[in-house]
Amino acid sequence: MTHDDANPLPDALRMTSPAPLVDIGANLTHESFAKDLDAVLERARVAEVATLILTGTDLVHSEQAAALAHRHDGLYATAGLHPHMASHWDAPLGSAMRALHADAKVVAVGECGLDFNRNFSTPTEQERAFEAQLGLAVESGLPLFLHERDAGPRMRDILRHWRDDIGNAVVHCFTADRETLHGYLDLDLHIGLTGWLCDERRGHHLRELVGDIPATRLMVETDCPYLLPRNLPAKLKGRRHEPALLPWIVREIAHWRGESEASLAASTTATARRFFQLDEEH
Repeated sequence: MTHDDANPLPDALRMTSPAPLVDIGANLTHESFAKDLDAVLERARVAEVATLILTGTDLVHSEQAAALAHRHDGLYATAGLHPHMASHWDAPLGSAMRALHADAKVVAVGECGLDFNRNFSTPTEQERAFEAQLGLAVESGLPLFLHERDAGPRMRDILRHWRDDIGNAVVHCFTADRETLHGYLDLDLHIGLTGWLCDERRGHHLRELVGDIPATRLMVETDCPYLLPRNLPAKLKGRRHEPALLPWIVREIAHWRGESEASLAASTTATARRFFQLDEEH
């Protein structure tokens, strides 16, 4: 296994997708990318991951994501407040998010939703911020980029109430069980899958579920720098996940769905381009 200064990935991790991919969840405003972002983007292009949706988790990171998207072709952004920070929601923040949603490079409202696993903000605060952002999605007409952990029933209740008013919505980084998955599919939601199913400790249950997701509802993401797949064919120094590794996740998902990598790459990209309206001018 070799690497060089320009490409620190070992040879075994230098993968190229058989068809162009869209990484719908890349946290490229994370400080770990500050020093080598251009190289990260170049490795992604070589791997056929040329289109990236940068995740906005609060006002600062949403603004940074939008600014990056304006500087680089193929990059787009979401703008929202993660449930961990829901206690910060107020009217001025709502106005700032509304302004970001008018930016042509911002293609979704979020990351927003509910996280009852860690409760960094109280459930009441989370629901208030979530409903406010659902309202902003209705105003803007943008799709929703959703986060949910250990809050499936309450998330479905809220979304059911709003379903006739909001447009498309994706539950990003889906990790839950069959009942939760089918509840989301019954609401006509999209599903984003990460390298979680590459984790034999906690993600193996997803391998039996991925075949239940219609191709027109499935998208793929790294959620980098987090969720580095545990079963990569080589060790990665520093263990920072990056978009160039998305082809490995697609390979794993395709295996468990019983389809070819090329077929899955093509379908997830078509779904993502349609979902985020990427074929329109941005």
